[in-house]
Amino acid sequence: MLQRWSQSNGYRQVLAIGLPLVVSMGSTTVIHFTDRIFLSNYAVDAIAAALPAGLSSFLFLSFFMGVASYVNVFVAQYLGAAAPQRVGAALWQGIYFSLFAYAALSLLYFLAPAYFAAGGHLPAIQRLEVTYFRILTLGSGLVVLSTTLSCFYSGRGLTRPVMLVNLAGAALNVPLDYFLIYGVGFFPELGIVGAGLATVASQGLVALLLALLIFTRENNQHFAVWRARAFNRELFRRLMRFGLPGGVQFFLDMFAYTFFVFMVGRLGRAELAATNVVFAINTLSFLPMVGLSIAVSTMVGQAIGGGRPQEAVEATTSALHITLAYMGLVAACFVLFPQPLLELFRGDGAEPGEYARIMALGVVLLRYVAVYTLFDAMAMIYFGALKGAGDIHFVMKTIFMLSLTVMILPLYLGIEHLGAGLHFSWVCITLYAILLGLVFRWRYRRGQWQSMRVIEQGAGAEAGGQA
Repeated sequence: MLQRWSQSNGYRQVLAIGLPLVVSMGSTTVIHFTDRIFLSNYAVDAIAAALPAGLSSFLFLSFFMGVASYVNVFVAQYLGAAAPQRVGAALWQGIYFSLFAYAALSLLYFLAPAYFAAGGHLPAIQRLEVTYFRILTLGSGLVVLSTTLSCFYSGRGLTRPVMLVNLAGAALNVPLDYFLIYGVGFFPELGIVGAGLATVASQGLVALLLALLIFTRENNQHFAVWRARAFNRELFRRLMRFGLPGGVQFFLDMFAYTFFVFMVGRLGRAELAATNVVFAINTLSFLPMVGLSIAVSTMVGQAIGGGRPQEAVEATTSALHITLAYMGLVAACFVLFPQPLLELFRGDGAEPGEYARIMALGVVLLRYVAVYTLFDAMAMIYFGALKGAGDIHFVMKTIFMLSLTVMILPLYLGIEHLGAGLHFSWVCITLYAILLGLVFRWRYRRGQWQSMRVIEQGAGAEAGGQA
């Protein structure tokens, strides 16, 4: 244990890179968690609408984020191959993709009413879903751009700037949420509209701060962040070759969870509200671990780019130990102390009997989360390693097969045709998470990823010759 703490790519190094990303993801989680805390105290319909609309917005956003986030692997592998002058070119291809994503996502504004009508939720909830979704979607291009820009730092293992910028975004969001949802001071009372506007404002601040930090004379000298701004067809094609499967993978995974929420919504308002509350709690505890997954991608990418696969193995093992220890404590809290967590969402907008039922369901649902959370964490770390090496096509195919056969089809048939209820739904999602973790572990242990690479051969030699 002590030896692994201080060795190369051991616990200390993983935490040095990963902890700022954990804080960054934690601040992003706080933004959504704050929305739901305030909305749950504002009105039951608002919290019932917030998760389906928020998940739906993130569902469409996830594809573009998945593509943009692959800039991280290119930056890491270029750095590992001693080709820093290629970093700026990779960054700009991601920026061009982000502009396209902004235009495409904005078109979803017009599809919102038909989309949520198909969900079959109560009319009052549908109206709130449409409103919240439209606001989030119009601002979601900022998230894609921020994802791309953050890769300039995360891909190099310099994650503190990303942390500070995301903390600034969260610091803006929390008071704006309070002021705009409830109408404090001279701010109007906007309810779920205010939650959406606060979120978009914080996302805009993050994108602006990252741009100001990146496009400096010093960074241009070392990484060509301005000189390499031309569109590079070959590099863009290579980014799409690996990024598009990453986007599809992210989209499919999110689609499975979004479909789950919509199907649960057909069971009743209390079932949907309880699921929303439990998902919000789970997100608060789990999303920070996405930061460690990004750290693993970075460290594996640098090791693979430099031809040092054993260092990638060490980084993955260290991150896995840390993640399982943390999520084990989280699972214990879900089982032993569910009531204090659920009480955070107790508001004044529901009848006492209805909220008592929501809380009782929440206690049971948190036990399901406790069962699958370790496998979910394992899947995230192995996914980070496979992604950092470039083994994204296998990840995409795995998520497609498991989401279709374990989540989507069983949920549809069970709820729509067989009269299955809430417990059946949560058994499906638990089984999905368990299988995902086991399959990714099997793929990782086979070791084929150690000989993969996303950047062009000879990138380091080419850069050295140019220098």
